[in-house]
Amino acid sequence: MMTSSLLSARGAAAKATAVHARASADFAAKLEQTRAVLRQAAALGAPGAVTQASSLGAEDVVITHLINALALDIPVFVLDTGALHTETLALLERTQAHSRAPIVVYKPAFDGVIEFVRQNGQDAMYRSIELRKQCCHIRKMEPLARALAGKQGWITGLRREQSNARAEVPLVDTAEVASKGLTKFNPLADWTLGDVWHYIAENQVDYNPLHDQFFPSIGCAPCTRAISLGEDFRAGRWWWESEDAKECGLHVKK
Repeated sequence: MMTSSLLSARGAAAKATAVHARASADFAAKLEQTRAVLRQAAALGAPGAVTQASSLGAEDVVITHLINALALDIPVFVLDTGALHTETLALLERTQAHSRAPIVVYKPAFDGVIEFVRQNGQDAMYRSIELRKQCCHIRKMEPLARALAGKQGWITGLRREQSNARAEVPLVDTAEVASKGLTKFNPLADWTLGDVWHYIAENQVDYNPLHDQFFPSIGCAPCTRAISLGEDFRAGRWWWESEDAKECGLHVKK
């Protein structure tokens, strides 16, 4: 049950920047470290050899803003799954209009989506983890493979604070080099949620208004809900599943 204070905050449509923006004491050092990681990523191979994967969440808009501010030759890609919130799609349009870095959109294969829905229904993801992961594979994993084809590395917004599964995320992850030939850069690995929102507030970065409605983690509309006071950051993602299953496959290590 939500507390009366949370209900009041929701009724007042509290800005996420006002609620969360709390910089760490060593934020300046973290920011410089993040800039260094992004410059390192940009220097890996030819221009455009490394790309940012953006879901247009709070972490991702910070990274895109930094890429633009540093004038780095790093393109950005977004996976339009066909099931995103209208607020996310509107932010995508605004980002495409104002970003110096190119924003490339990848969509799932139309026939694959239609066939999955025809066989399993529009709400198949709620029936089993297997069906939900099949949906994630069609809408996310296959387009991701196309987005990363020919690349030498990719940049994500993973933070150690986000979940137990991400508690040991390194700034630069070479674990995928052997299997995929990719270096994974996580420039915000050390940042807290307060750091992310402090940067957004200080730099007036455009963000998804769903964050103002208590959506700290935003994915596909059927698989994302607002969270209540005291819940985990990612509690609103696939909330009907057990905690150890809450990944779509993009960042799962074998």
